Amino acid sequence: MNTTKLKYHYLGHRNRLRKKFISMGFDNLADYEILELALTYVLPRKDVKVLAKEMISKFGSLKQVFDADIDDLKQIKNISDYSAQFILFLKEFTSLYLSLDIKERDRLSSPKSVTDYLISTLSGEKIEKIYTIILNSGNRVTDCLEIESGTVNQSPLIPRKIAETALKYKAVSVIIAHNHPGGTLKPSQNDINATVAVKKALESIEVSLLDHIIVANNNFFSFKDYGLI
Repeated sequence: MNTTKLKYHYLGHRNRLRKKFISMGFDNLADYEILELALTYVLPRKDVKVLAKEMISKFGSLKQVFDADIDDLKQIKNISDYSAQFILFLKEFTSLYLSLDIKERDRLSSPKSVTDYLISTLSGEKIEKIYTIILNSGNRVTDCLEIESGTVNQSPLIPRKIAETALKYKAVSVIIAHNHPGGTLKPSQNDINATVAVKKALESIEVSLLDHIIVANNNFFSFKDYGLI
């Protein structure tokens, strides 16, 4: 019996998995197969199918695996610091790609590209963060910036900080966004009051507030869509 062949039986499976991805993309892969494929690049000499299933079972979903802290990931047997860092890298790389995508468009013709970026960046964050998306006169995104983190929607300094940022980056209009770590998409009264204050601050420097997006649980709420701006 060829013990070497038995020992590395998973190599053929890895090749089939990669070919399946190349030919059909993620649509035809189960969540555990997507994670399994990612893990093959940091665990080249281990059958990672069981490990991928274990991680999704522990954290609840594929997305929650990518949202997990490095320390939480390392609690899983066979996930080293290197492997945990690679998972974090994949999440951050996705956010970077989406930000580059909206900045390289000729103009912002699809709000979905912005919400995709914001969901990728903010959904799963365990603390509240505020982002500002800067647009120029051609309605083109020029910058995507984190403005503040922590419990921020009650801070009276936020409107001023957003206005100062808009001036610094020569914005003609902006979109602001923040996440709700608790999971609810419904805007609080503080959210509504803060939006009014930001809009007034921007109007004072002749910059338009196009929208305020709340992100939670891989979904979003648009103030513009609900007539709140």
